[in-house]
This record gives sequence, C-alpha cells and structure tokens, in this order.
Amino acid sequence: MKSISIITINKTPKKTMNQGGSRGKRSVLKRRLIVCLKVILAITVFSLYVAVLLRESLQAMEEGKARMTSRIAKTSHRTAKILIHHTLKSTTNHSVAISHPTKPTTLNPIYEYSEEVNAAAEKDFAARKNHLWDTCIRRGMVGVYPPNAWEFFISPGHGLAWCNVFKAASSSWMYYFNILGGYNLAYLQRTKTSPLELARQRFPRPTLPELADSLANSISFLIVREPFERLLSAYRNKIEGFRNKYYKILAEQIVKKYRKTPKTKDSSGPTFKEFLTYLIHHYKSGNRFDEHWSPIYSFCTPCSINYTLIAKVETFQRDTEYIIRQAGLESLLLNKLPNKKIRAISNRSTSDTRHLIPKYFGQIDAQTLDQILEIYEPDFELFGYNFTKYYELIDQN
Repeated sequence: MKSISIITINKTPKKTMNQGGSRGKRSVLKRRLIVCLKVILAITVFSLYVAVLLRESLQAMEEGKARMTSRIAKTSHRTAKILIHHTLKSTTNHSVAISHPTKPTTLNPIYEYSEEVNAAAEKDFAARKNHLWDTCIRRGMVGVYPPNAWEFFISPGHGLAWCNVFKAASSSWMYYFNILGGYNLAYLQRTKTSPLELARQRFPRPTLPELADSLANSISFLIVREPFERLLSAYRNKIEGFRNKYYKILAEQIVKKYRKTPKTKDSSGPTFKEFLTYLIHHYKSGNRFDEHWSPIYSFCTPCSINYTLIAKVETFQRDTEYIIRQAGLESLLLNKLPNKKIRAISNRSTSDTRHLIPKYFGQIDAQTLDQILEIYEPDFELFGYNFTKYYELIDQN
C-alpha cells in the first residue's frame, strides 16, 4: 500500500509543471510577436514619414533650382546683349585698321535696348489705357460700338492681334505681319503685289468668335494718330489732284456735287474744304465711312475691346520696339525695315503732314470746323489729343 501511495504522489506534481511551462512559453512568444509587430509598424510609419519629407524637400529643391536657372538665363541673356553690343562697337571702332570689305545693307541699324526708354514706354502705355477707359466711361461709349473683327490681323503663333488703323503706320505693321507670315524679305522688297493683299493671304479676316479667343491669348494693340493729321494725310493721298486711281471716281463725284461752278477739265481734284463738306454730309446721312478716314472709335472700337497696348504714331519707333520685345519677336522683326522704303513704311511723311496743317485748315471756316469736330472729337479725347489749336488757325485767317 505504501509503495502505491508514493507512486501516486510523485506523478501528480510532474504533470502540472509540464503544462505550466508550455503555457508560459506560448505567452512569451505571443508577447514577443506583438512587440515585433509594433516595432515593424513603427518603422514602417517612420519610413513613410521620412519618404514624404524627402519628396517634399526634393520638390522644393527642384523649384528653387528652376527659379535660379530662370534668373541666370535672364541675366545671361542681358549680359549677352551687352557683350554683343560692345563687340559690335569695338569692331566698328577698329574698322579702319581692318581692311575686310563690308557688304552694303538696306536695313536699319540694330535697335539697342534701354531700360530708361522701356520704363518710359511702360508708363505711357499705362497712362494712355487709363485715360482711354476714363473717357469711354465719361462719354458713355463703353460697348456702344460692336467689335470690328473684319479689320484685325491675328497671328496666334506669335501672340499678336492688331487692329489696322489706316493712315496710322499701317504700312509698317503690314510689312511686319508679312514677315510673320513667312514672306522672304527680298521678295517683299521687289513684289508689286500690295502689302494688304499679301497679308490677307496669310492672315484671313477673323470672325468675331475667333477675335474673342485671340484677344484672351495675345498682345492686342492698335496705333493711333492725331485725328486731323490722319484725315489730311488721307485726303492728300487718296483725293487731292486725282492722284489715286481707285479714288478718282469718288473725287470726281465730290467736285460735281460740292463745287458751285465745276470746270469740265479741272485736274486739281476736290479742295480740302470740299472733301470735308462731303464727309459732313456723309456722316449726317448715316453712311459708313471709308476705312482711310473712318473715326477710330467706331472702326477699332477701343471702348468695346480691352486692348493690351495703345501705341501712337508720334512715338512710333519706341512703341513698336516695345511691342516687338513684349511679344519676344526681336530676332524676327527688329532691324527688318528696308531703308529704300522707310519713308512710306514708317510714315516719316508724318512730319510733312503736320507742317501742312495750317495751310489746309486755314481754308475752312468755324462752322465747317464745328461740324467736322462733331465726327472726330471722340478720337481727340480718347487718345489725348488737343483740337483747340484748329480754332486758333481759323482766327488767324
């Protein structure tokens, strides 16, 4: 009996210890596994956080690098211009010592960039635009005249939209647009085809939706001129002396209708006063004006279109260079006007017309001036020109 009881006592504790040990091991393993998972999760989260920070840092570095590259490029571009200028100047200064023959050129000298001139142009453009819209609002002209898409030249590839005001440097910019249209310079100088016809072959007349779309994506501009100087220039070029065959019929009709005793063989054509009388009656009849003497406010509708720039014939060279540079077309257009056509193309005859103002406006009376001003006074006001001097001319005569 004792031996049996001893065996029973000895077996029971051994079994309990084995079960407890097994359970303990499983518990330790479980805890270790949980700790490992937590560590792995923490490492993963930390790695993701570092990756995001690294990506943002790299992006910031790339943006900074791009900005720096842009600044360096601009600086290099300006420096290159300065170096080219000095190189050309140096070459010119030493041309006596170098006996290489030079090829004659028909082109104008290279335009030099000037910070002062550029700043003055920007100031004038801003002042003109502010004055224009103040006048449009004061006179109640905003949106009165619908946009005249028919007269625009649009070059989407070059970012330009130009309303062609006839007798206001139109020949010059017609020439520029023909260059943009891909015509060879030599061809443009020898062809007998009119610049307008050539330009319209490459830049067809746009529709109103096409104009609206281009205005949102282009530098839009027009070039204006003192209204009565423009009017006198049109008269002398198209009407006086029957010089222009396309306007000869109109000139003959003016003489027949407004001259009291027309001569059968009068070759002088309508006088300036007869021409103005025709315009006054034409305006009162509500008829449409010819483009060469149509008022700008109804022709290019500056109170209905928010032009980027308003250029003037009086500051033509500076304003034109500014427009070209703003469009990034220096290499295409600057230094491209031929000397042999410079007078006709860039309206150098403007000064001649200005000197002739007293001669022609001295022929008219106050009543005629009042009536012609009724047509063109908005242009005087919109673009900052003064018409009081014309009354002084009448008083002097």
